[in-house]
Amino acid sequence: MIAAKSQVALGRRAPVRGQRAVCAATARPTWLPGLNPPAHLKGNLAGDNGFDPLGLGQDEGRLKWYAEAEKTNGRWAMMAVTGILGQELLGVSPSWYEAGAKEYDIPATPLTAIEFIVMGFLEIKRYQGFKTTGTSGFINSFPFDPAGLNSASMATKEVKNGRLAMVAFVGFATQALVTRTQPIEGLTKHLSDPFGKNITYYVTHLPEVLAGTA
Repeated sequence: MIAAKSQVALGRRAPVRGQRAVCAATARPTWLPGLNPPAHLKGNLAGDNGFDPLGLGQDEGRLKWYAEAEKTNGRWAMMAVTGILGQELLGVSPSWYEAGAKEYDIPATPLTAIEFIVMGFLEIKRYQGFKTTGTSGFINSFPFDPAGLNSASMATKEVKNGRLAMVAFVGFATQALVTRTQPIEGLTKHLSDPFGKNITYYVTHLPEVLAGTA
């Protein structure tokens, strides 16, 4: 009796006999609903939905670096996807997957050397800044946030868009390899003939596709 009164006094209703008591708990979202996330993923990283099937993040130090690496690759993928779609929409020739074979004003050998020097410098500065500050940046600016958008919600959105862009780039590359078409071109062909221009057709006619006669 006293216990029941105490429950009422605290604003809680005592459970009725035969009724199961339910504890209200707020569970963080996971990549698969109802899944228990690994113990080393505590939800404090942007985009952490408990996905680590290989257990790569069990080392806390490496986990932070892996998160930084994922974000960096996601940024490159977002730029690549934007460039691929923009190049096709603007009608720039040749197609993105043939651009590497094109002759440019600077020969390939010195161009590669310049890229190694420039990208090597930027990557070294990025690594040094990350080790010192634990944040992403550019040259000596950590964090790099000229637009003033640095926030927890924007960090999560960036990671999610980066992951989507990485998947999209893999799709673009696979499409180019199998069908020899660009993203919008392949979509247009499929929509105009869904039963004739699909993955089954391209796989079963791969020699003709690669020869450009399909």
